Amino acid sequence: MAHGEVLEFEEYVRTRQDALLRSARRLVPDPIDAQDLLQTALVRTYGRWDGIADKRLADAYLRRVMINTRTEWWRARKLEEVPTEQLPDASVDDSTEQHADRALLMDIMKVLAPKQRSVVVLRHWEQMSTEETAAALGMSAGTVKSTLHRALARLREELERRACDENDELGVRAPEREERERCAA
Repeated sequence: MAHGEVLEFEEYVRTRQDALLRSARRLVPDPIDAQDLLQTALVRTYGRWDGIADKRLADAYLRRVMINTRTEWWRARKLEEVPTEQLPDASVDDSTEQHADRALLMDIMKVLAPKQRSVVVLRHWEQMSTEETAAALGMSAGTVKSTLHRALARLREELERRACDENDELGVRAPEREERERCAA
């Protein structure tokens, strides 16, 4: 790679690293893993930087590399891992409601399959259109829509389940019959 392109890549990383780290953080739940994911994606992108003709598309290219890398990591995970019904409680350093909501959302995102998580992140956090998301993930717009629909339904179910579990743990009696029936279902 020519010296000018190296400087161009360094400038790109310097100006975009915060936004790219946020994207990585949304793809993997652990902040350290997110940093590793971004670093790995940057190394892979650096090797192909001169092949990106339109540098305005570098963000999309790098996001795709992060998604592919995250998928590789997920596939390579130890087979001894066993999914559990009970997810660990998320620790929240900041007591504000916004941070608590964000931590809860990041925690329940763990219930989604990698494909669903990618669609939710790109559509809702990265605010990409259906067509942009489809292009980034190599799927049709219809598949993006149906995957997003199923993912959001799964997230709603998980939120409701946790609300019912929390009420049960606290010994809270739902005053209305509808609430009892919803939690019983």
